[in-house]
Amino acid sequence: MTLDPDHISDRRRLARRLSFWRVVAVLAVAGALLALYARFDHLPGESYVARYDVTGIILDDRLRDAALDAIAEDDDARALILRIDSPGGTVAGGEALYHSLRRVADKKPVVAVMGEVAASAGYMTAIAADRVLARAATVTGSIGVLMQSADITGLLDKLGIKAESIKSSPLKAQPNPLEPLSPEAREANRATVLDMYDMFVDMVAERRAMPRDKVLALADGRVYTGRQAVANGLADAIGGEREARDWLAQEHGIDRETPIHDVEIDDEDRVWRRMMESIGGKTLFSERLNLDGLVSLWHPEIR
Repeated sequence: MTLDPDHISDRRRLARRLSFWRVVAVLAVAGALLALYARFDHLPGESYVARYDVTGIILDDRLRDAALDAIAEDDDARALILRIDSPGGTVAGGEALYHSLRRVADKKPVVAVMGEVAASAGYMTAIAADRVLARAATVTGSIGVLMQSADITGLLDKLGIKAESIKSSPLKAQPNPLEPLSPEAREANRATVLDMYDMFVDMVAERRAMPRDKVLALADGRVYTGRQAVANGLADAIGGEREARDWLAQEHGIDRETPIHDVEIDDEDRVWRRMMESIGGKTLFSERLNLDGLVSLWHPEIR
């Protein structure tokens, strides 16, 4: 059968179009795979050990919790190494992170490596792991809860300023700097602090398999070195990431050569904050100055 020139020309144009779209499809698939690799730092089916850094002030964070939930559900993630360098944060933030890590631990082993500081809510984070390692000089412990305020009424009197408050009840907005703390308000706030303290103590007793009275003896707010923490049962051993890999290999059969991939959590605000911190220093945006409510934080100085 002989084809006329117009028919031949149409078929050639169709073939060129098909070839173009085949190339586009291949490039789209390759781009998707590259994007997936860039996002998760591994390809589907490649086993890896996830590593997540807990640094700075611990707050409630939905993006963080979502990323950890994704690690829990990722069959390629064989384990999670948690590196902690934090003085603590809010009680709610530490509690949320603790439960996110426990969801990971329900599916795969989690080992915590405490760095320079893992105190207060930082220690609450560590005990979510199946094994807790510390450097000999790690500052940890500081098991407790804090509520802080200031009474500046004396200063206002000297300046001739009189503060006025119209409240629905005497305990509303107590404590606050503009009025003295009444005995009733002090007792009410103390009960709130002690309730959260009881929760923290119960978490330590459960996770460290320790009698509650022993935890209470340790939970007087003081900090411990890593060596002291191992001696009193708040940590399991002295070590770092190398020892964490050894434990995963010995107890869970996870080869030491299994690649480690960091859990990255980014949004525009965090990128902007990191850029500004690199220019002006972290004290420019000290989150310690902005904490409100109940906190579990060890902070001998603002640095």
